Amino acid sequence: MSDVLDILEVDRGGAASSEINREKIIGPQRVAKRPGAPRGSRRPEGINRELYALLYSDNKEHPPLFPTEDVNKGYKQTKAKLGMRRVRPWRWTPFTNPARSDSAVLHHWRRVADEDKEYAFAKFNKKVDVVSFTDQEYQRHLQADGWSKAETEHLFDLCRRFDLRFIVMQDRWDRAKYADRSVEDLKGRYYSICSTLNKLRAEPGLPQTKEFVYDAAHERRRKQQLKRLFSRSPKQIEEEQHLLAELRKIEARKRERERKTQDLQKLINSADTEHRRLHKTPGTVKKKVVHVGNKPPRDRLDSASSGAGDAGGSIKFPDLRGSGVSLRSQRMKLPASIGQKKAKAIEQLVQELGIEMSPMPTEEISSQFNELRNDMLLLYELKMGLSSCEFELQTLKHQYEALAPGKTLDIPSSIAPSGLDINRPKTISQVLDIHSSQGTPTRKRKAALEQSKVLHKIKART
Repeated sequence: MSDVLDILEVDRGGAASSEINREKIIGPQRVAKRPGAPRGSRRPEGINRELYALLYSDNKEHPPLFPTEDVNKGYKQTKAKLGMRRVRPWRWTPFTNPARSDSAVLHHWRRVADEDKEYAFAKFNKKVDVVSFTDQEYQRHLQADGWSKAETEHLFDLCRRFDLRFIVMQDRWDRAKYADRSVEDLKGRYYSICSTLNKLRAEPGLPQTKEFVYDAAHERRRKQQLKRLFSRSPKQIEEEQHLLAELRKIEARKRERERKTQDLQKLINSADTEHRRLHKTPGTVKKKVVHVGNKPPRDRLDSASSGAGDAGGSIKFPDLRGSGVSLRSQRMKLPASIGQKKAKAIEQLVQELGIEMSPMPTEEISSQFNELRNDMLLLYELKMGLSSCEFELQTLKHQYEALAPGKTLDIPSSIAPSGLDINRPKTISQVLDIHSSQGTPTRKRKAALEQSKVLHKIKART
């Protein structure tokens, strides 16, 4: 009722004072005052809050002279949390390292409970098992040209001392008594002796251990090649990068030629298959099949479309298998995947033959018209392949004449582009102008033309 009176702007008089509201029940709401900074500690203007907090605290105290930690407000614990157990005692004790042969006594802090145990780092003392030989074995099987017995014993002594670190061994080699040896010489001598001893000491009937064959000559060539590679000049590096780029271009052109060859072979095989299919039973007359009922005969169209889809360079016409009413003329519509150039070439050839582009779409006419355009597309692609081969043939001829001055490459008349008789009437394959339909030459053909021009210039200078 009070809302209605407020909307009508009726003066309620004493009714407003007797109305029960939130303030009468709870009391007047008090706004809590935020504890502000004490008077006189206000941050002056022009100084950052972080810097002012470093200079003074809340109680206007000066900062301490050295770092301190407040137990109540600090983030670190000033007292360590110790357990109820007693601390384990440690003692400064002497020890010996089993890896040392001089019996040196060292000292370290150690727990009293671990005094009788072995030195903890003694487990890392790993030694390489270096084979040893007797005088009889050396006299019978281990002699080699250029190596004496004393020199061989010195080699094996270094192997035991330095754990087969051949670079260190070559540095510690006694050049005053023996001839200077390289790392490859030391490795070759050591591993040849190990291989011979393994064969001599192998027990019959048991599998032999794996032998390590070391090729010193190959290792020398590898290091020499790495040295040459490291000592290349910037000019040589640039030349190598240029040669690698040319190699990649040659491989790309080779793959492109192989792809074109495969496509052309597919087209030829497709043409042969189509020819054999059409001339399989010559002289026979196709019988007209009468279909009873309103069901459309799709078997012939399905077989034609499936056979055309398997061959290369064919058109996959739409096959309307959905339910509902459809026009038979939609089966003759060229798909969008054909492209404008091929569609224009097919239209040009159809006009040359005097055939309508949209004939009466009966069942037989639709099937035969689709097969005709399939053959036209195959003929168009064969003509394109032939033109590409002729262009490459002429390019190779110009390159040969430029590289071999005074010589001419004779092209047989059977494959020459000019081998066609101009007095004969044009065939259907000559009606298609693939050069005009292709437009401008591709990038590869431009590169080939520029290359042939350069070769002609070189020939003219020589």
